Amino acid sequence: MHLILLIACLFVFLVCCYTTYRHFTRISVADVPGPESSSWLLGNMPQLFGGQVGEAEFKWQEIYGGVVRIRASFGEDRLLVTDPKALQYIYQTSGYRFHKQSERIELTRLISGRGILWADGDDHKRHRKVMLPGFSSGEAKALLPLFLSKAAQIAAKWKDIIGATAEQSAVLNITAWASRATLDAIGEAAFDYRFGAMENVDNVVGTAYSNVFMDTFGSPSDASLLALSMLQYVPRCVREFLVDHVPSPGLEHIRHTAQVTTTVARELVASKSAALLQGKGSRDIMSLLVKANASENEKTKLNEDELLSQMRTIIMAGHETTANSFSWAVLELARQPKIQSRLRSEIRSMERMIQARGSYEFSTSDIESMPYLLAVVKEVLRFHPVSFNNFRQSATDDVLPLFRPITLRSGEVITELPVPKGMKVIISIAAYNRNKDVFGHDAHIFNPERWLNGSMRKPEAPVGAYANLLTFAGGLRTCIGWRFAVLELQAFLIELLSEFEFSLTPEATRIRREACIVMVPTVEGQREKGTQLPLRVSIASRDDD
Repeated sequence: MHLILLIACLFVFLVCCYTTYRHFTRISVADVPGPESSSWLLGNMPQLFGGQVGEAEFKWQEIYGGVVRIRASFGEDRLLVTDPKALQYIYQTSGYRFHKQSERIELTRLISGRGILWADGDDHKRHRKVMLPGFSSGEAKALLPLFLSKAAQIAAKWKDIIGATAEQSAVLNITAWASRATLDAIGEAAFDYRFGAMENVDNVVGTAYSNVFMDTFGSPSDASLLALSMLQYVPRCVREFLVDHVPSPGLEHIRHTAQVTTTVARELVASKSAALLQGKGSRDIMSLLVKANASENEKTKLNEDELLSQMRTIIMAGHETTANSFSWAVLELARQPKIQSRLRSEIRSMERMIQARGSYEFSTSDIESMPYLLAVVKEVLRFHPVSFNNFRQSATDDVLPLFRPITLRSGEVITELPVPKGMKVIISIAAYNRNKDVFGHDAHIFNPERWLNGSMRKPEAPVGAYANLLTFAGGLRTCIGWRFAVLELQAFLIELLSEFEFSLTPEATRIRREACIVMVPTVEGQREKGTQLPLRVSIASRDDD
């Protein structure tokens, strides 16, 4: 026991020596304004990661601007960045010169394996090149009927539940239902595989993913924040061993989830490979990946571990993020009944136009001609970005251009900021999406009208791939499945807003924007129940049709 304590003390001493050396021998950002830290050991990390999503960043952006110096463990300087020009440089201009932080790479590997979210540099280029054909605009549009059908399955289940009640309404956990439906949707869309989550509540994959992010990353303790910071100072092989073997209930849950999805992935790869040999390959994403892997060109191939990891990545990104985005959308509609009614009227108006032409199903052209639906979806993705921050690190000494000048503590005003090699940058997607320079003075108000009234000017420093939002990241790191996510969210809103009316429950007035890698809704005081969004759902009247 004494030996372990001695080793720990020696390790902390060496880390302190190293951070002190770096502080005095490299380019300094100490003159950049930022909040004071009350703890040398933890810095501002408890403020950043201990509250609800965006709480600290919104305040710091308002006070200090688009680039803020904050402190990590052992007094290490880091930059919190929401300045649009600096973000454009990091995501687009600099290419791969801002790579992933080592400790964050381990979290990504834990969640989704060595897939596209884990890869960096040339590996990321290869992963992206292999996967892009399966995520084209045409492939996404072809999935609209599937997305609508999965939403229709939810509608049928809800009608049965509501019909059995005396008051003709029911309190439903929106997130749980959406999670099951989006898991089935991504299974069929990406793998031509039926998970059966809508029919079987105890589905093995759905059960494995249930509350996995809350269990593993929700409400981080000071000890876990310190441990994460210290991971950067140990060799990669040691980091991997610790992440894979340290005993922890949360880590055990996510390890189990990895085992379940990897087992299913192996079965799928085997069946897709057999089909390919028989000339029966289909057009789902997994089949395209297996086919690309049969090529002799090493630049278009993935090894077995990478191939299996892509499935874990696609399941996580393709169902958890979409289900939570839909949940946040419905919560805002329940909070603002006028917006809900206006959106429902537009949906039903389009339904009548579709029926008049002798059809019964929405097309992507129909959706693109629904301005209020498009505005609501953009505003939901702006206001409630499920992936709320990114973490990067400069590969060389570099210079960040600035949209808005910074006044340093010395009084000097600068329009570009030198950063040293190894500078760790936290990109607050949540705060950028509320940046008043980009989205106007009312950026902290949920207002779909901003996308319709001409107040959204052409951005001077465009960043994101969709509506200049950072919700799907940007540049070389743009989320490869963003078209799928947007279309699926649109489809679920069309199908379910047409049929149902959503209203708040007492619990829904206490919803927290819980930070656990992704942003999930929880009820204040009910953390033990995990992710939930209890809303009252009733059949929407058609008297005005």
